[in-house]
Amino acid sequence: MTYLDFFELTQEPFSNAPVSRFYYNSTQHSQALTRLLHSVSYMKGLSVLIGDIGAGKTTLARRMLDSLPEEEYEAALLVIIHSGITANWLLKRIALQLGVENPAQEKLALLSQLYQRLLQIYEQGRKAVVLIDEAQMLETRELMEEFRGLLNLEVPERKLISFVFFGLPEIEKNLKLDAPLAQRVAMRYRLEPFTSDSTEAYVKHRLRLAGCPRMPFTPDAIEVLHRRSGGTPRVINTLCDNALFEAFLARTPDIDGALIEQIANNLGLETGLHATGAVPAPAAVAPVAAPPAPPMIASQTASAVMVPPAAPAAEVNPPRPSASKPAKSGVDLAEIDRYLEGLGKL
Repeated sequence: MTYLDFFELTQEPFSNAPVSRFYYNSTQHSQALTRLLHSVSYMKGLSVLIGDIGAGKTTLARRMLDSLPEEEYEAALLVIIHSGITANWLLKRIALQLGVENPAQEKLALLSQLYQRLLQIYEQGRKAVVLIDEAQMLETRELMEEFRGLLNLEVPERKLISFVFFGLPEIEKNLKLDAPLAQRVAMRYRLEPFTSDSTEAYVKHRLRLAGCPRMPFTPDAIEVLHRRSGGTPRVINTLCDNALFEAFLARTPDIDGALIEQIANNLGLETGLHATGAVPAPAAVAPVAAPPAPPMIASQTASAVMVPPAAPAAEVNPPRPSASKPAKSGVDLAEIDRYLEGLGKL
């Protein structure tokens, strides 16, 4: 018997993997998504979604991607996982994801290709939208200037491309590296932690979708859960998952506040730590010292691509073969592209 059997669950209710089925449409997530969809619908240029660690930015980004009909949008989601990427490499990845085949090595030629592709998308009656997750990793003026230049690609009645940045609060500092780009932000929204009521509703929502026939968390457990998690969804998931497992080991059908306190203490969620989002990984998960298995990347087509762990740069929608120059930062972008070429031949 597993803890899933013990609580009559059909699947893990509190996995921190971005499972779209478990998306909880809280009031603020709903408001954020409504505003972001409005912004890209009218091609307003640049929108920014800010939130602390674990606030649900990535989940919201993937939800937004799923909400953009393919017949109306040419959309892509890029997850930046390394700050060493170059502007030229990023430009090529954007071009590839929007359908530019065989991107040119020379920047002006590449921009011309991208402009022609954006015109083609426009003439098809569709809109080009690129969502950038972990956008706080875009730490250089060169990158910010590149986005400003892309936002200057337009036809008389509208812009040809829209971007949505999802990132930590540090993204505000990055935007200031290029004042004209900061002035082009058409919409900002900040995800705040859950309220106590939202925390309870979130827990019940995920348990219900996982098939749980009853509420195993007592009212005092919910109170402690909210206080120790600071209302951060990722931390709520970690605490709840551990609580279900510990209750299963003790063969206890009800989870009380004392158990949540014990788990929070074991995870090192000391006063003030969870409030900043600086939450350590669960005790059962060891720090990664050796190269990990390549991360999986969700995309609009629900397929996945693996980025080689030896030289991470950026996660993208299903890529097309290309070649890139090595980054001066030491990130071997050419090696990544060779790897992606191999995937394209599978």
